Amino acid sequence: MTAARHLVFLVEEPSMEAFLRTMLPRYIGNHEFDVHAFQGKDGMLRRLEDRLRAYASGAIGESRIVVLVDRDGEDCHFLKEKLEAMAHRAGAGLRSRTHAGRRCWNIVNRIVIEELEAWYFGDWPAVRRAYPRVPDDIPGKAKYRRPDAVDGGTWAAFEKILKQSGYFLNGLRKIEAARAIGAHTDPKRNKSPSFKAFYKALREALE
Repeated sequence: MTAARHLVFLVEEPSMEAFLRTMLPRYIGNHEFDVHAFQGKDGMLRRLEDRLRAYASGAIGESRIVVLVDRDGEDCHFLKEKLEAMAHRAGAGLRSRTHAGRRCWNIVNRIVIEELEAWYFGDWPAVRRAYPRVPDDIPGKAKYRRPDAVDGGTWAAFEKILKQSGYFLNGLRKIEAARAIGAHTDPKRNKSPSFKAFYKALREALE
């Protein structure tokens, strides 16, 4: 597989788009990229196959497509199979990493477990850089030790911590937070397994 000249990220909501647009330029060099955000997970799953079909019928060339969907309590394996089936039905021009192997793919499906905020818990120093008043001992607490398995949902837990620290007292502004944290994110220190899986695929595409 040759290194990607262009990356396409398909995501379910604007906050993930904001996070990627802030983080990626610091880690992908001169590679070009686009991020397309759907209006929520349901809308994404309704429209994703048509979008992939358009890519499959065109000249993908040295582009790579990265699909990112929140788990949101769904069965992870079922959701992954659903995404793989969409890519397969879209056309022979798409070769998923699951079926083509790490050297021959041009589309990869990655599930964010549970939500984007889990990636924030995985890189708490980035959160502290963006919001210095949040406690520095959060990663050491049992409830938050596993970023992809925070009880009660990562979004609600993250919002609660920030409110208690004096931020977003009227509710978490997700796009604003995504930009602020994305500016300080260091992929190499992120402890979220789902982030690590995403970043591994990204490095494969670039190398």
